Amino acid sequence: MFDLQPPNQQQKILQILKFTTVIFVAVLLGIILLSIPKGVSQPGVVLNLLMTAPDAQPWKQGIVKDFEAKNPGIRINIVEGPNATNLLEDLYTSAFILGDSPYDLINMDVIWTPKFAAAGWLLDLSDRITKEELAVFSTKDIEGGRIEGKLYRIPMRSDVGVLYYREDLLQQASFQPPETFADLLKISQALQQQRKINWGYVWQGRQYEGLAAMFVEILQGFGGFWVNPNTLEVGLDKPETLRAITFLQDTIQQKVSPPGVTTYIEEDTRRFFQSGQAAFLRSWPYVWPLSNGADSPIKGKIGIKAMVSTPSHSGAACLGGWGLGIAKSSKHPEEAWKAIQYFTSEQAQRQFILNAGFVPSRRSLFTDPQIVAKYPHYPQLLEILDRAVLRPPIPQYAQASDILQRYLSAALTNRMNPQKAMQAAAVETKQLLGVGSGEWGVGSKRYNN
Repeated sequence: MFDLQPPNQQQKILQILKFTTVIFVAVLLGIILLSIPKGVSQPGVVLNLLMTAPDAQPWKQGIVKDFEAKNPGIRINIVEGPNATNLLEDLYTSAFILGDSPYDLINMDVIWTPKFAAAGWLLDLSDRITKEELAVFSTKDIEGGRIEGKLYRIPMRSDVGVLYYREDLLQQASFQPPETFADLLKISQALQQQRKINWGYVWQGRQYEGLAAMFVEILQGFGGFWVNPNTLEVGLDKPETLRAITFLQDTIQQKVSPPGVTTYIEEDTRRFFQSGQAAFLRSWPYVWPLSNGADSPIKGKIGIKAMVSTPSHSGAACLGGWGLGIAKSSKHPEEAWKAIQYFTSEQAQRQFILNAGFVPSRRSLFTDPQIVAKYPHYPQLLEILDRAVLRPPIPQYAQASDILQRYLSAALTNRMNPQKAMQAAAVETKQLLGVGSGEWGVGSKRYNN
């Protein structure tokens, strides 16, 4: 019988971890708050915006400087937070809970929006933008900012899960890019047998948010679902979920994926693929420029597509990306909206994309000649984005993701029977959402039937 920890011991560990995290975030928040200049001592209006330190530099050097030149009465103060996005979310949350958040503009990962909106921390932007103005953005990115019919987030840059493949190896072996899970295994094994490659397919298997993002694509490919945000129905105890887990287990058992894949995060898998050791990689668009860099062994040898699926379903890509909202506590909502309009404008976004290499949220920029000249794969990326699937847009997303991560990791590392793991995950998720529990469905078929 698998047990994550004895209940009392587990509770003690969680309490210690939570207390430690709270102390760390409180100290970090205090340091950051002290670094924020007081508005009274600054000319005009100062809008505070918190983001990770690596993201801050492209903003400061480009669009912020341009915005301030065009709007001399408004200054954007970029507050550099920790590199880890979960800590950034904790900082935003702590500041809001204190009651008088210093932030005006809120730079949000797509999965934060439901929580922030449900807590009443964001302004509803629905009346500030027309349907025609919204239509220029990716439909999925707009969907990721809309909660219960209200719009809280305007997409700044998109992100989406991508299946990378070694185009050169497939062509040499006369294979077309895979369309099904069975194709992916078949091609991987054939290339391995021909000694063209060490491993077939690498993916993110460590217990963290990347595991949930990866799994939502596999789950969708089998016709399953995690949580229906409209009905709060939980799909983790469905046969489709077990088939998705079986596929991932088979990639390891059949030695298509390396045995350590259940410990990998994005950078581990990217290095594996970029070094020429694997034929297929599930990751994000940031991998493309790195894998096509001057020193990359696979430069000019890769292709991209959406994740594969079963023959009766469509492949899906997990939606990521960042967008801007306005804190309800901001004393300068009109100036903040003016900044959002500029930062998400076609002119500003084009320069931002060209200089920083991010994925645009405006549809026209995916086929913009200037951008395509630098990033020729962007038209294909738009096709993948149109097939994006959101992680459940529910206020309790962080807790739901933690539940899935724990039990999915236990199943993939053979610490728990997959059926029992997903049944337990479903029960905990239903308890979290306040809905009734259910029993495990009928027996599952294998993924390639």
